[in-house]
Amino acid sequence: TRYFVDHRKVRVVGGQGGGGGHSFYSEPRKIFGGPDGGNGGDGGHVILKADRQMKSLSSVLPFYQGFHGEKGGSKNCYGANGAYMYVKVPVGTLVKEDGKVVADLTQHGEEYVAAYGGAGGKGNRFFLSNENRAPTLFTPGEPGQERVLHLELKTTAHAGLVGFPNAGKSSLLRAISNAKPAVAAYPFTTLNPHVGIVHYQDYEQVAVADIPGLIKGAHQNKGLGMAFLRHIERCRFLLYVVDLSVPQPWIQLQDLKYELEQYKKGLSERPCVVIGNKIDLAQSRINLPLLKEQIDDRVIALSALTGDNLEELLLHLRELYDTYVKTEQSLGQSPVKW
Repeated sequence: TRYFVDHRKVRVVGGQGGGGGHSFYSEPRKIFGGPDGGNGGDGGHVILKADRQMKSLSSVLPFYQGFHGEKGGSKNCYGANGAYMYVKVPVGTLVKEDGKVVADLTQHGEEYVAAYGGAGGKGNRFFLSNENRAPTLFTPGEPGQERVLHLELKTTAHAGLVGFPNAGKSSLLRAISNAKPAVAAYPFTTLNPHVGIVHYQDYEQVAVADIPGLIKGAHQNKGLGMAFLRHIERCRFLLYVVDLSVPQPWIQLQDLKYELEQYKKGLSERPCVVIGNKIDLAQSRINLPLLKEQIDDRVIALSALTGDNLEELLLHLRELYDTYVKTEQSLGQSPVKW
């Protein structure tokens, strides 16, 4: 978690094209053989490629230079093109230039040419004509394209655990998956999103992201603010985690939905379920019926600590996932798989 990076500024430069060759055919008893300098090879592109094995932008370097094309040779030999340079980035990487989104890599294997290589130069053979039988002109290769890009990672999990600090999101993720986020009795224990995979018997896998805790005013960048609200954007459905042991727990839910709606309109209206955590405490059992009276959403009361009622959550999570898959397929799109 220490090396989780979700922002990178990268300067990319395409490879330079190789210069054109300059030579004349030379062989005994064959004078005036004519020009035979070949063209130079094109410079290599720098290409961003989405890879599901990558989980962070930490391995992306601040500068990439494409491979140069080779110089044209004699006997009409063309120079070799520069090899492409591939830069692996996580699935869900947004590419921006001057504040504008130029690419959104949401599928494994998707590619985006970040910088084109320069064209190779022309050899003197290229300039042969009836008017000029012995051209000495040849051109150098063109420089590669140069750009400064901002890479931004948005976690692409199916479900997002949304809640205030210390509501028990990390404990819940540990209980339903093999993820091991830090758990402690102080706020903002989670500083980076963690993705846990819930495995089902038919080998389907549902990815659940533990988003760092929000506070009031998060949409104005208070607390961890914007840095982590954007990770919720990609989640297909939301799991609101509410601490049942506090007075009036439904106010937590109203505040959470307000923060999401202020950040992006329609975000709070995604398919969701309300998880009433810490049902093992006496105060929580008193607050549960009051919470159900106040809200229309489905409430699942459980304890991440003792494991009470986790089965109901896992079954409902699968229902939400199946609904999402059917919706995507009906629209002719392929659902995100882990």
